[in-house]
Amino acid sequence: MQRIVRSVCSMLAVVGFLLTMGGFTAAAASPAGEDPGTSAVSCSGTVSYSRTLSSGVGELAIFYNSSNGGTNSACFYHRGASYGVAAPTYVRAYRCVESSGEGLPCTIDTSSSADLGDFAYYAGPRGVTGTANRCVAAVGYIEWGGLRQQISSGRQGC
Repeated sequence: MQRIVRSVCSMLAVVGFLLTMGGFTAAAASPAGEDPGTSAVSCSGTVSYSRTLSSGVGELAIFYNSSNGGTNSACFYHRGASYGVAAPTYVRAYRCVESSGEGLPCTIDTSSSADLGDFAYYAGPRGVTGTANRCVAAVGYIEWGGLRQQISSGRQGC
């Protein structure tokens, strides 16, 4: 029980700090003509997809905002026992060819770069632009307990 209370207090402290400091910020926007998979993104906006691993150690979230003809970004968060513990963590976002069929496999039109590293809190943000009227997808994982625990969103935001 004390562990849960400490985890909740730690998360509240981080949220409070981020709110005080202005939250997450995005890098400068990409120059015209640059691949839409490399445009500036952030893990903020409207949550269009969120799923937590059954083990409770990770969560994949996709966010949407209307800038740049629609921008979707993905982050993979450490949750539960993995929160604050460095572990191999990965996330990547995709813009699909399709404009319907939520949950079905995505035919990839373009993808973000991958974010992979030994992170303690989250991987990402990684995102794609030009997603208005298009489906998006994301994949994220954490290596925890000797296993790669992965979430693949399928088409979302269609």
